[in-house]
Order: sequence, then C-alpha cells, then structure tokens
Amino acid sequence: MFRPRIIPVLLLRGQGLVKTVRFSNPTYIGDPINAVRLFNDYRADELVFLDINASSERRIVSGELVRKIGDEAFMPFSIGGGITNIEQIRELLSLGAEKVVMNTIVPGHMSLIGEASKIFGSQSIMVSVDVKKMILGGYRIMTMGGRKGINTALGQYIKDIESAGAGEILINSIDRDGTMSGYDIALTKEVSSSVKIPVIACGGAGSLSDMKKAYTEGGASACAAGSMFVYHGLRKGVLINYPDRSEILTAFSNAS
Repeated sequence: MFRPRIIPVLLLRGQGLVKTVRFSNPTYIGDPINAVRLFNDYRADELVFLDINASSERRIVSGELVRKIGDEAFMPFSIGGGITNIEQIRELLSLGAEKVVMNTIVPGHMSLIGEASKIFGSQSIMVSVDVKKMILGGYRIMTMGGRKGINTALGQYIKDIESAGAGEILINSIDRDGTMSGYDIALTKEVSSSVKIPVIACGGAGSLSDMKKAYTEGGASACAAGSMFVYHGLRKGVLINYPDRSEILTAFSNAS
C-alpha cells in the first residue's frame, strides 16, 4: 500500500531544539541529538532540521551539529538554515545530510537551485516556501523566518522553483504553524496542482487524520509536522513521539 512519507520538522535555535507558534515565541524542547535517537527507535521515515535564526544572523547552520546528527541518524535527513552558496551545500551533504533546504536565498538567486541540482542532483535540493494568508485573500510568500515578504505571486514562484531544478517543495503555512488545527488544505492543493515535483505539506498537523486529508484532498506527496511529534496531551508536555507502522497503515488504508 502506498502512503505518504511522515516527516518530523525540527527547529534549531543555536544547539537546541525549539518549537514556535505562527513562527513566534520559540519554546525550548530539548537536545536535537536525543531527539534523533528517539526517532531512530520509532523508525521515522525521515527528518527535516531548520535553523530558524541562521539567515537573520547571517550565518549557516552549525556544521558540527550536522555532523553529530549524521553520525546518529538511521533515517535520511534534510538540513536548512542560512545557505547561500554551492560550497556550503557541498559541506552539509558531506557531513551526512541527504538534502539541503533553501529558503531566504531563493528570491533573486533562483539560479543557485539550478546550479546545485546539476552538481548534486535535484533529489538533494529542497526549497522551503513559507506563506501567510492575506486578509483580502491569497497568500504572501515570506522569507527571513517569516519577517520579510516578497511580491511574487505564489503560483508563479512555485513554478519558477520547479523550473529551476528543485527536487521537492516544503510548503509551510505560517498561520497554522504550531496550532495543531489542521493543514491549510487549499494552500496545499494550490501548490501541489501547480507542479509535478513532490510537495510536502507543513504547518498545523495535529493528527494522522489531518495528514490523510493533506494527502487525499491536498495532493501532498509527504506530510510534515512539528508540534505533533514533540508535544503530548492538552497541556502540551514535551514528549518526542511518532506513530507506529500499524497506526500509519490503518490511517491510510483506504486513501487514494
């Protein structure tokens, strides 16, 4: 039975893990290496790590931390944060990452996607697109951790990313981030129907049923979440978790 990949997205701030709500108020969660070990035990499909302050602080995600993650992780992982050139991509991939994630650098530097894809393969290049819903309708693309907007229309931007050579798009709803209120299915569907490359839905997942909806109604190729995998219960106690294989198979048993 085919099912979408289920992917924890883990936010880095310095050497620690944090979780945000609508890209604000980062709360410390714990040590990223301990989280990797737990996700190893849970047999997670893959992981995505994003350093949320790297671009605004004009630096790249810590290579030493990436090396430690690479030494521990049994599953593929992607890494993003402050990437601006080919040599940085080369280093992060050499340290164990399967993919790099680009975001803030992409507007105005779309050619970096194509150059990187030619050197490392499109399967190694993921572009993260953060969007905020506008009051009068539609979406605005945001960069710099949600602090800077760009004027390019979402549909055109997504198509440009695909044409440039990206292998995958992570579409993240800022409005749903950390709320566990469900994905923005309209957003996911708009993006997935505009491109042929895989689209990962992110922002708002609180359950496997949310993920099934993103897959069956939104057309997502994979479903990502943060809070769902680091919190437990109504009081949001910190607890690294991941559904077991039988839960996933049951949830997607009649998906098409």
